[in-house]
Amino acid sequence: MTYARPAQDGRPGRPAISVVAHRGASEDAPEHTLAAYRRAIEDGADALECDVRLTADGHLVCVHDRRVNRTSNGRGSVSALELADLATLDFGSWKDDGSANEAPDRQHEDPERTSVLTLERLLELVADADRRVELAIETKHPTRWAGQVEERLVELLDRFGHTGPATRTDRASQVRVMSFSARSLHRVRAAAPGIPGVYLMQFLTPRHRDGRLPPGVGIAGPGMRILRAHPEYVAKAHRAGHRVHVWTVNDAEDVELCRELGVDAVITNRPKQVRTQLGLG
Repeated sequence: MTYARPAQDGRPGRPAISVVAHRGASEDAPEHTLAAYRRAIEDGADALECDVRLTADGHLVCVHDRRVNRTSNGRGSVSALELADLATLDFGSWKDDGSANEAPDRQHEDPERTSVLTLERLLELVADADRRVELAIETKHPTRWAGQVEERLVELLDRFGHTGPATRTDRASQVRVMSFSARSLHRVRAAAPGIPGVYLMQFLTPRHRDGRLPPGVGIAGPGMRILRAHPEYVAKAHRAGHRVHVWTVNDAEDVELCRELGVDAVITNRPKQVRTQLGLG
């Protein structure tokens, strides 16, 4: 399967780089909150990135860590808590407090900055946007729920119309699924072949150094550390027919390196600043 490349951005022969908001505009608002994603859309992000975990009662929520301790005033594993439990927690004041060393103990007046965000609500936000906004969803593994995460994810994406064939042949799917787990991507592809997969890599193993990816996966997702150590990887992945989406690209020097190497997308906490540096807005 091939995917349409973005429109040209003014550099001859070079496609525009897609700017993806990592956990929303997470430099300016608490990560994975509705406020962070609204800000990212306002800042012109081409896509939104989120992590999903399954609660004890079967809801997909946007939380990065296995436990809620770092980003809320609660404790415990997401998989052991029900959505109602998570709804009582404050997921935003830790950032407003300006200190990562103190547990949040106050409720911000804006619930969009503090409430747990479900994937369903984020899909609604994307659907209501006044322009096309893509969504990159990362499944977190290992998890006690194993394949139930992908099963619930595909069900939810189907409800929002994201599992059918593309309505336009010149445009990629609006949603893609990312994971460090090749098995997770295989599960999604088996259930919904039209949803592109991104294979995330923290290290470049010998198996993938020539640009190959797991079967059925069309997008490489190397960490920025890989590009610094192996800048030739981008060209190898492109020659293998794959796109390259890089995480997490925050520093100006890293943005410039990604531009020089011709990556297809950068995932960043600073979508507005990165778009400005790339001359996109």
